[in-house]
Amino acid sequence: MDWLIIVVILMFVIAPVMWLKPSPRQKRQVALRSHITKQGVTIKMEKPPLHHFRGTMPAYRWHYPQEAPGPDFLLVRDSNASEALAPYYAGWRWRIAPLRPLPETATDALKALLERLPQDALVVQSTPYALTLWWWESQTAERFATYLPAFQQLRDALRGYADRPITKPLGVNAQPGRQPPNDQETGAS
Repeated sequence: MDWLIIVVILMFVIAPVMWLKPSPRQKRQVALRSHITKQGVTIKMEKPPLHHFRGTMPAYRWHYPQEAPGPDFLLVRDSNASEALAPYYAGWRWRIAPLRPLPETATDALKALLERLPQDALVVQSTPYALTLWWWESQTAERFATYLPAFQQLRDALRGYADRPITKPLGVNAQPGRQPPNDQETGAS
């Protein structure tokens, strides 16, 4: 009987340690995020741009250069989209369509990427700052790494194609509140 009590007490001591041990899925996600982050992709847990969605989802971002922002658009997979949204390609719908047609190289790269994405990829979004994929991380790092060149190609094709022009900083002579020099200050007559 004493041995049974000792075994039960040991189980109570070991059980919390087992709960802290990462699951195989968590180990795969950590390896995936670590590998992809080293490739220059930013990964954050955020609320995705989906209606009636509660909680957060992994967002993988490929940033545009600051001097060459990208266009605004939002594509949602049919499984999470309303029938009212305009169909685009390969089971994806525009929630926010680009203001002007995308260049042919970007359109080709986007369509090729949409055909290949895993079923748990729900949203592809472009803002002036970044190209973002919202997905549930169902694949291994090695498998997802095959998508990286396609995302980089798409980002490069979209960069500099912003919907709004870039605002440049004011020059030295065009600072607010500063008057341009007059003829007496410059010595001209």
